[in-house]
Order: sequence, then C-alpha cells, then structure tokens
Amino acid sequence: MRKSVLIGVCAMMLPGGAMAQSGVEGRVGKLESEMRAVQRKVFPGGAGQLLQPELSGPQATTGPGPGSPATSAIADLSSRVASLEQQMAGLTGQIEQNTYKTRQLQDAFDAYKRSNDARMKSVEGGATPRATGDTDPGLSAPAPTTGASRPTTKPETASKPSGPDRARLVDAVEKPSTGDAPEDAYLYGYRLWSAKLYPEAEVQLKKVVADYPKSKRASYAQNLLGRAYLDDGKPSLASMAFYDNYKKMPDGERAPDSLLNLGAALTKLNKAADACKVYDELTDVYGAKMSAAMKADVAKGRSTAKCS
Repeated sequence: MRKSVLIGVCAMMLPGGAMAQSGVEGRVGKLESEMRAVQRKVFPGGAGQLLQPELSGPQATTGPGPGSPATSAIADLSSRVASLEQQMAGLTGQIEQNTYKTRQLQDAFDAYKRSNDARMKSVEGGATPRATGDTDPGLSAPAPTTGASRPTTKPETASKPSGPDRARLVDAVEKPSTGDAPEDAYLYGYRLWSAKLYPEAEVQLKKVVADYPKSKRASYAQNLLGRAYLDDGKPSLASMAFYDNYKKMPDGERAPDSLLNLGAALTKLNKAADACKVYDELTDVYGAKMSAAMKADVAKGRSTAKCS
C-alpha cells in the first residue's frame, strides 16, 4: 500500500519537468522538420547536406542537486527552439529575395525575347521594296573608257559567313584599277554590295563620299549606301542615307533616285504619310527630268503608301 502511494506521489512530482520537456521537444522536432523543408526549397539538389542549427547550449556545470537535470534540459531545448526560429526567419527572407530576383530575371528575359522577335520579323518579313538607281554602275553615266571589267554578282550564300570564311569572300572581290580613283573606289563598293557583303560595302561607299565629295560618283555612292542599308535590314539608316544624298547633293545624278528610295524606306518603316510627302517633293523638284520608268515607280510607291 505504501509502495503504491509512493509511486503516485512520484508521478505527481514528475510532470512539472518531464512533461514540459516533452512539450518543448515536440516544438523542436516540428521546427527542425519545417526548417529541413525550407532548406530543400532554398538549396535544391543539396544532396541532403542541410544546414545544422547553430546552437550554443549552456555549459555543463556541476553542483545542483536532484531536479536540476530537468531544468537544464528545458533550458537547452528552449535555446534550440530560439535558434531554429531565428534560422527559419532568415531562410524565409532568403526565399523571398530569391523569388524576387528570379521574377526580375524572367521579366528581363521576356522583354529581350520580345525585342529580338520584333527585330527578326522586321528583317525577315517580306522582300525589300524594289529600289532604283544602282542596278548597273554605269547607268546614267558613261562607262569607264580604260577597260574596267564589268561588276559581277557573287552567288548568295546560305548563311552569313564570318571569320576566315568571310575574309576569303571579301578578298575574292576584285578591286578595279583603271587609273580613275573615284571610279575605282565606287566600283569596288558596288562589287561588295553585289556580292551581298553589305557591311564591307557600307564602309567602302562611305569612304567614296568622304574622299571624293566633288566627284559625280559621290552621289552614286551615297545612294548605293542607302541601298546597302536596306538590303542589310536597316531601313532607318537607309532613310537617313537617302535623305542626305538629296539634301547635300540635290544636283547629283542619283538625287532623284534617292528620293524615290526614301519613299520606299519610309513605307517600310510604317511612315506612309511621310512617304507621300517625299513622293510629292520628288514630283515637284524633278518631275520634268523623270523618265517614264521612274514615273511608273512613283505611281506604284504612292499606291503602296495609299497616298491620296
């Protein structure tokens, strides 16, 4: 009988420590489980190498009598709980930062993709409008009298070559040598354009205009520069080149052609109203000098731009 009573008394004395310890341990286990789940989200593929809580439990001491072990264990578990809660808060903040950065990167990539798709459609969408004025380097001007060979057109390659392959294509374009420097410079630019080596042709044609501004070939080169830009998928640069030819060399042999080509470039840029004004200017300034073919091209351009 006394033994049963003693057991009962002991049972009444234990819950204050053991049961509290059990409750704290339950919180610790739950927090540790949640932290592992958070760590797996923050560090996916971590091969199970999860961060361990940085706990600094109380140093073991000697001296307290019976009953102190329970109190010491509860204090240790409480310290572990506080540490786990702190790490949970840090990991949650890290997840939010990573989510925000990922969203920023995705938005930037989507914007780049839209811009790139629009640029590719503008380059590849449809054929370039027919431009005039340089289908033959000798058109509207006497051909060289010193025996320069006629420009030849190289076959279009399946893709744009680069590096050594492109250098070989450029080297294969013959440089004329007639003794007429402006003529030779222009014909070389024309041959580069015919070979569809547009960046190289653009450089050469700019050089012709800069080096020989008083030559009749300057007007030819500036107009062909616009053609090269158009064929290279750069209608904005083409429109500026055509306008410069008309503005700076209005009496040049290719000034009317540049106005006609400018109208086509503006139409391609979805500036139909401006294109119509250009066609009006062309007719007003050069109407008496225009050939029947150019007049037909103006009528076609006005129809495409839906001019009134």
